[in-house]
Amino acid sequence: MKKLLFVALLSALGFSQLSAQTVQQNTGWFALFNSTKFNSKWGLALDIQVRSADDWAYVRNTLFRPGLTYYINSNNNVTAGYALITTGNKVNTLLEHRIWEQYILTHKISSVFAMHRFRLEQRFIETNGPDDTFSQRFRYFFRFIQPLQKQEGGFSKGAFVALQNEIFFNLQNKDKLNGSFFDQNRAYLAVGYRFSKKFDAEVGYLNQTQKAVNNTIMNNVVQLALYTRF
Repeated sequence: MKKLLFVALLSALGFSQLSAQTVQQNTGWFALFNSTKFNSKWGLALDIQVRSADDWAYVRNTLFRPGLTYYINSNNNVTAGYALITTGNKVNTLLEHRIWEQYILTHKISSVFAMHRFRLEQRFIETNGPDDTFSQRFRYFFRFIQPLQKQEGGFSKGAFVALQNEIFFNLQNKDKLNGSFFDQNRAYLAVGYRFSKKFDAEVGYLNQTQKAVNNTIMNNVVQLALYTRF
């Protein structure tokens, strides 16, 4: 567990180096994250996201990502699924299809609820050129939730603060993407409210640092996220 926390702290520092030229962007993201349990062992995961272009000019990305989850026990689960991502501009829209697999570990650190997610993606990316691109990517994500009221047992209702970070690495065909093993890092701080065991809402600031071919994109994101659990 100490090793996991050490890795989490390293990724939160954003140890990727910025290039000499950094492009600043300001965008808005909306996300809906759902988990539905069919029984004690099986369930469905789904997230739907909409992301704007710079200065909220238009919708640049949409994401639809369902998956089938197997619950090993109360603190460990694995999921495999499919994702459809659209990337648009004012001229055309490109599609990306993904197959993905992940493992999630949850635990508590004193009063903090912690989650670690390890995800592998197989990406089939449509391009403007004659050939599409295939790539594999690894992602490590952690999220800490601190309730703002003292809780007895589990956290069922009340305000909270959330801190999370996710780092992305290109494992295959990086020369067809940005030419770098490092893809991007997303650091996020939010405040939210848990209305019940089934529903959370939060708003926060997300800093996305993404390595491009000739520069680094620093994306300042205002994100509204909803979490449902059934």
